[in-house]
Amino acid sequence: MTDASIAASRILQLRAELDEHNYRYHVLDEPSVPDAEYDRLFHELKALETLYPALVTADSPTQRVGSLALSAFGEIKHEVPMLSLGNAFEETDLLDFERRVREGLDLPAGDLFGGAAVVEYSCEPKLDGLAVSLLYRDGLLVRGATRGDGSTGEDISVNVRTIRNVPLKLQGEGWPVVLEVRGEVFMSKSGFAALNARQLEQGGKTFANPRNAAAGSLRQLDSKITASRPLEFCCYGIGQVQGELPSTHIGILEALKQWGMPISRELKLANGADECLAYYRDIGERRESLVYEIDGVVFKVNSLAYQRELGFRAREPRWAIAHKFPALEELTELLDVEFQVGRTGAVTPVARLKPVKVAGVTVSNATLHNMDEVVRLGVMIGDTVTIRRAGDVIPQVVQVVLERRPVDARPVQIPESCPVCGSHVERTQLVKRSKGKETFSEGSVYRCVGRLTCAAQLKQAIIHFVSRRAMDIEGLGDKTIEQLVDEGLITSPADLYRLKFEQIINLEGFAEVSCNKLLQAIADSKQPSLARFIYALGIPDVGEETAKVLARVLASLERVQQALPEVLTYLPDIGLEVAHEIHSFFADSHNRQVIAALLSRDECGLQLQEQGELSAEFSASVTLAAMLDKLNIPSVGPGGAQKLADKFANLEAILAADWLDMRQTLPEKQAKAVREFFDNVANAERARAIEAQLQAFGMHWHSEKKVIAGLPLAGQTWVLTGSLEMMSRDVAKEKLENLGAKVAGSVSAKTSCVVAGPGAGSKLAKASELGLRVMDEAQFLDALADFGL
Repeated sequence: MTDASIAASRILQLRAELDEHNYRYHVLDEPSVPDAEYDRLFHELKALETLYPALVTADSPTQRVGSLALSAFGEIKHEVPMLSLGNAFEETDLLDFERRVREGLDLPAGDLFGGAAVVEYSCEPKLDGLAVSLLYRDGLLVRGATRGDGSTGEDISVNVRTIRNVPLKLQGEGWPVVLEVRGEVFMSKSGFAALNARQLEQGGKTFANPRNAAAGSLRQLDSKITASRPLEFCCYGIGQVQGELPSTHIGILEALKQWGMPISRELKLANGADECLAYYRDIGERRESLVYEIDGVVFKVNSLAYQRELGFRAREPRWAIAHKFPALEELTELLDVEFQVGRTGAVTPVARLKPVKVAGVTVSNATLHNMDEVVRLGVMIGDTVTIRRAGDVIPQVVQVVLERRPVDARPVQIPESCPVCGSHVERTQLVKRSKGKETFSEGSVYRCVGRLTCAAQLKQAIIHFVSRRAMDIEGLGDKTIEQLVDEGLITSPADLYRLKFEQIINLEGFAEVSCNKLLQAIADSKQPSLARFIYALGIPDVGEETAKVLARVLASLERVQQALPEVLTYLPDIGLEVAHEIHSFFADSHNRQVIAALLSRDECGLQLQEQGELSAEFSASVTLAAMLDKLNIPSVGPGGAQKLADKFANLEAILAADWLDMRQTLPEKQAKAVREFFDNVANAERARAIEAQLQAFGMHWHSEKKVIAGLPLAGQTWVLTGSLEMMSRDVAKEKLENLGAKVAGSVSAKTSCVVAGPGAGSKLAKASELGLRVMDEAQFLDALADFGL
C-alpha cells in the first residue's frame, strides 16, 4: 500500500470521527471527547490534506475557513417562497389563531355529547437572527441563501460553509435526493460579548445586538471574516423536497436531527391553545437564562395534511404564528414632538427623544400614533417617558412618569397648518352606517387638505405609484422622486410620463445611460394590468388583494369608477366602509383628472390590460331580496327582504305598494318601516340607482347568465379539501382560477366539484350528502392534464 493510499484511508477515518464528534456536540449536546482531543484530530486531518491536496473534498471539516472575497452576492430565486409569520402579542391573539385554525379545518367544537377535536402544535423558541435556506443534493451542501424578500435572496453559499454546526454532508441515510433546510443563523449571548470585546481591542466597530452581529457577519463579502465570527445555525423547517419525509412537522425536525441538523432543544408538542400558552409562559420565565436571544415563540400546526388544508394568506401561512414576548422598556426624556405628513395626508406626531438603548438598539424617535394617543398618555414636551419597542421592532411611547415632570413642560398641540405645505389641517370624521341612518363622530386622525399640492403627500403617493407591486418602474428611488418633486418637475403621477431627457439629466446621480434607462422603464410601464393600476392609485384601505378582486370581478376601470358603495359590497371581502372609500376616491374631481390624463393617448398613453366583461360568476348574481337587504331598511333583515321580493317581484311594485299591501306581507312594525323608508324620496332614488347599476353591470337578477368564452371552467365553483400531495393548495387554486373556476372554502348546492385528498372530512361528507361530483388528487391531475396544465 502506498503512502498516498494510507493517507487517503486515514483522511476518511478522521473525517468520519470529526463528523461524529460535531454531530454529538452541536446536535445531541453530548460531547464525546474533550476539546483538546477534537483539536488534535482536526489538526492531523488538516496536515494530511496539506500534504495531499488532491484528497481535499468540499465536505471535509477543514473546509470552513472561508475563501477569497467576493465582489458581490448573486441572487437566488426561492422555489418555495420563504414567507413571514403572522404575530400574536396577547393571549387573545393566540386564541383567535386557534379559532381560525379550527374553523379552517371544520373541526367539531364539542358539546354535551362529545369533546372537541384537539389540534397538535409544535412549539419552539423564535430565535432572533437571520433566516437562511440550505440546499442539499444527494446529501451534500450545494447552496446557501438569505431569505431576502421571501421570493429572492442572496447567495451566501461560501459563508454558510464556515458555520461550524452546519453539516457539509448529511449524516446517516434515507434523506431525500433534494432537501432544502430552512433555519436561523444566530449568535449566542456569550459569542456576541466575545466578538464585541475583540472588536474593541482591534479598534473596530461594535454591534448593537446579537441579531445585527449575526446578520452583518453572514453578509460579509469576505467569507474569512464570517469564519472568524461565532455563528450558529438552528433549523426550523424545510422548503423544496424531492423524496419522502414524515407526515408531521416535529417528525420532519426529528428526521433532520438524525441527518445531522441542529434543531431547537426546546422543541415540544402541545395539544391545543392552552398547552401552547403554558409553553409560552414557561419559556418566557426562562428567557433571560437561555444562552441565546429570543423574541417569542413559534407555534405551527403539527400535521402536514392540516397545513396543506389551511394553506396561505398573501404573505403568511394560516397554520403558523409567532407569539411575541412583551417588549423591553427604558426611560428617557421627550425633547420635542414633530409632525410628519403621510401619503393620505395624515398628520402624525413623532416623539424626538434623548437617545436611549432599548433591547440593544439606540432609539431617538418613537411613534405617538395620533393626537388621541397623546391625550390618553397625557404626554407633554419635557416629560420623562417609558419607551417600548413594540414587537421588538417599532419604538413607541407607552407611559409618562408624572413625578418627574419639569415645571417648564409644554403641551403637545396639533398644528393648524400643514408643516410641509401650509394647507389647513382638519380632523377627520368617522361615519357609522347602520339600518337607515348615518352617525358622525370625530376621528383620531388629522389630515392636511392640500392633497397632491402638498409635497409630502405627493412624494409618498409617487413612491407608492412606482413601487414594485404597483407600476413597477425601476430607477425611481425615493431620493430621485424627492428631487423631481422639489424641482417642480412632477405634481402628479401623470407627470412621470411627461418627463424629458433634458429634465432628468440635471438631477443628482444621473448621466446619459441612467437617464435613458429611466425613460425606458417609464415607457415600459405603460401597459399595466388593471389590478396593478388600481393598486398604484393608492386608494385608502385598498391593498393588493382588494385591487385584484375589483379587477377580476368588474374587469374594467369604468365599472370600478362608477360602482356605487352598495354594489361594491357584493364583491368578495369588500365591506361597506372600504366600498365608500373606493367610491369617494373616484368621485373626487382631482383624482378623475389625474386618471384621465394617465389614460389619454394625447398625454400619458397608458393602456390597461386584462379588461373585459364582468366576471361570469357575478353575472345575474344579485337577487331582488339581496338588494333590498343591502338598503339597510330599519327592522327589515334578510327574511323580511325575501318576503318582499316573493310578494312584489320587482322594485317599482314595492315602491308603489300601499300600507295594506305591505301589511299583508310583513308584520306591522316592518311594514311601517318599509313604507316610511321609501316615502323618503332620496331612499327611493338610491334604490333605483342601485338597481340601474346592477342592470348596467350585468349583475341584476334579470341579467343574462354568461360564461366567458375560452375558459372551460368559467362559472363553476370548486372546493379543495384534505391534503394534496403532488402540489400545494395554492398552486391547485391558481390552476383552477386560470381555467375560470371560482375556488370556495365551503361546500354548498352550487358547488360544481370537490377535490378531496387524504384527510378530507366534513366537506367531503357534505359533498356526498348533496350528491356532488368528487375527485381524488389523481383524477384532478388527469383533469388538469386534459386542459393542458
